[in-house]
Amino acid sequence: MPELPEVETVKRGLAPVMEGRVFTSVVLNRKDIRFPFPENFIKRLEGKTLTHLGRRAKFLVAELSSGETLLMHLGMSGRFSIEEGSWPADSGNTNPKHDHVVFTMSGKEAPLIVYNDPRRFGFMELLANGEQGRMAELGPEPLSNSFNGPALFSALTKKKAPIKTALLDQRIVAGLGNIYVCEALFDAHISPLRKSCDLTEAECEALSTEIKTVLEIAIKAGGSTLKDFAAVDGALGYFQHRFKVYGHENDACPNTDCPHEIQRVKQSGRSTFYCPHCQI
Repeated sequence: MPELPEVETVKRGLAPVMEGRVFTSVVLNRKDIRFPFPENFIKRLEGKTLTHLGRRAKFLVAELSSGETLLMHLGMSGRFSIEEGSWPADSGNTNPKHDHVVFTMSGKEAPLIVYNDPRRFGFMELLANGEQGRMAELGPEPLSNSFNGPALFSALTKKKAPIKTALLDQRIVAGLGNIYVCEALFDAHISPLRKSCDLTEAECEALSTEIKTVLEIAIKAGGSTLKDFAAVDGALGYFQHRFKVYGHENDACPNTDCPHEIQRVKQSGRSTFYCPHCQI
């Protein structure tokens, strides 16, 4: 599932062709994806201007001139692409039969914004002015000033769950997923098996710093492409070539002075990769 860097990459690609433009046409090629589309979805979008496109955690957040907010989630295989001409467009990157939503935006080139989702785990919702919906219980953005060592330490004080599991809890910090948690814990030299409440203030400071660093590097690399993810122009992410531990079971630890291998364990149904020697 796309995590924060992948969604941020998509947002940055869509913003130039969507912000400040009007939805001149909205086409739905099915009644639902993960959930049914909101009532009067087309009518509530057509003729409205997308005033600002942002990101919150793993959501794309489009503010509309009507005061409503269009909330979009990519699910596991959702992809947006920018096409020219008419739908179905032949980009060669996706199968048109999975093009479930097609937005036509105003402007001289009248770009098509096509949402393609083979597995249909993504969804779109419309929120009333001031409504938070699924974003109401999200924790701080990891790249914001509100996320730091003291904030993380305070959030973990009473948590007995392993730190790896806790960091996947979107109420503690928003937008993190399996890949970037594994990488950040390695860089902070913290075992994913440690109880969250056992982390010291100094360790929380180091961990918050490494989370920010790994996310910033991943965003610059266009995110990670393991299977389905691609940017709006079809480009693949490249951060997967910089993974230190994720997916490296039985490989040598990347720390040159460490003679141990990367191990994989299951935590809450997900694979965790770490070095048992360097992460304590």
